[in-house]
Amino acid sequence: MNTRLKKLVEDFPRHKNIDALLIVNDSNIRYLTQFPASESWLLVTRSKAFYITDSRYLLEARQGLKGITVKQYNRMPCVTLGEICKQYRVKRLGFDERHTSFALWKKLKEFCPRNRKLVPATGLVESIRELKDEGEIAQVKNCLKLHFKAIDFMKKVVRPGLTERQVALKLEHFVKSNGAEFSFTPIIASGPNSCYPHARATDRVIRNNENVLLDFGIDINGYKSDLTRNFFLGRIAPRVGQVLDALTLAQREAISFIKPGVNCSQVDAQARKVLRKFGLAKYFGHSLGHGVGLDIHEAPRLSSQSTSLLEEGMIVTVEPGVYIPDQFGIRVEDMVLVTKEGCEVLSGYYN
Repeated sequence: MNTRLKKLVEDFPRHKNIDALLIVNDSNIRYLTQFPASESWLLVTRSKAFYITDSRYLLEARQGLKGITVKQYNRMPCVTLGEICKQYRVKRLGFDERHTSFALWKKLKEFCPRNRKLVPATGLVESIRELKDEGEIAQVKNCLKLHFKAIDFMKKVVRPGLTERQVALKLEHFVKSNGAEFSFTPIIASGPNSCYPHARATDRVIRNNENVLLDFGIDINGYKSDLTRNFFLGRIAPRVGQVLDALTLAQREAISFIKPGVNCSQVDAQARKVLRKFGLAKYFGHSLGHGVGLDIHEAPRLSSQSTSLLEEGMIVTVEPGVYIPDQFGIRVEDMVLVTKEGCEVLSGYYN
């Protein structure tokens, strides 16, 4: 077994003493195997790991997986899963409730003998994924290198007269021509459209003297980046400038709190404290940030409800936003690495 699988197995006794864990989420499988999974399962026992797939993915799995036994199923994966569990005397089979549909749970129960128990074991892999190793940090930084180039490219592209959709197409061409993909559908919102936090590109024509919000991410080899930048065309209205200044201050104050041992909710609270002084907190409705890695949204969460403590190796976004209905919205977003004694802003404030 590789290091990540061994670490997972070490956690079995602390999670209701399971004998094995069934993993069906593609990102979790990719993390544990360093192989891009698709429509396949990973069963990790105390001594061995099994990749359960069908004939479509069999050859590439056998070629790409190291130290993991590849098992082909012919009828349905539950049958193969049951055979392995029987062979390795698995009595307590863990599964992740968040990634297991009710239909799948019923199927697992159907193929479970009476002496085998299905045990909820939520978040085992995600808790390991929260802390990025040096290789993962390098992967994210690699995404950011292209991300910075894309932002510089967009500085030449975004101008009055183009539609949001035309800008989106130019951005897509740049990203894909550089061998990458998007982490998520880009948000390109101009003028009043920017007051929608998750706006999609429309046929609205960009005008002079208004802001254009661009939120997009780069995906290279499964790892992701996530940044938001604002383009101000022509004259910046005083109100817009005031909001930008407040958000910039809120973000920097929040980032100054980031270090190991700090509760994620404290970081969120610091940003809201600043915006409250400017009378803008009521326009900030979402959480301050989230983890980024193989998924664009993963643990930990910088939110008022979070009870998680920051640890060295976590990568989070810090993205306060103000959205004034029917007027405009501004969000400032950077990616931050928690270091041994504090943090590092991976994306820089002005890239």
